Amino acid sequence: MSKIRKILPKSREDAEIVEGMRNGDNDAISYIYKSFYPSISHLIVNNNGTEEEAQDIFQEGVMLLYDKVTHDDFVLSSRLSTFLYAICRRLWLKSLSKKGNSFSITDHENFEIPDVEEDLQQHKELETKFDKMESALESLGEPCSTILREFYIKNKSMQYICDKLGYTNADNAKNQKYKCLQRLKKLFFDQK
Repeated sequence: MSKIRKILPKSREDAEIVEGMRNGDNDAISYIYKSFYPSISHLIVNNNGTEEEAQDIFQEGVMLLYDKVTHDDFVLSSRLSTFLYAICRRLWLKSLSKKGNSFSITDHENFEIPDVEEDLQQHKELETKFDKMESALESLGEPCSTILREFYIKNKSMQYICDKLGYTNADNAKNQKYKCLQRLKKLFFDQK
């Protein structure tokens, strides 16, 4: 049986791209990078930015887009390229604002700019929670930090963790994971 190779069409419908992102299709992500990055790069480089900053802003914008499209209630009310452009434009404006630059952005794309302020706020809150969780996980110590990272982040089995850390059986490792998770929750919620 021969392998069937997916060939990326020259143009894809937005719904197909969104569905591909939801399903973890690497072709959809690649298409977004190849098709949408040039306009974002142009925007940022022509407005006091560097190519490296454009890459960072685009990456963050794609992450925001991914977070948004993976929610069941997501409805795309504009073109996908317009939506991503608006996200990246706002991220760049915030970045310029943080630097204390006085600015006015010029863009020649004539995109309609949907309001993504609420999405950016949710993303910022989520980042704060991730930072708190990382801090709690760091202060947890060993072997708890390793157990929880292996199980929840690397998706390793309890048997794998048992073998790696030298527990007598997977049930003992599972009991330790439960205790570690309780400690992590306490550390997380006790943070200010």
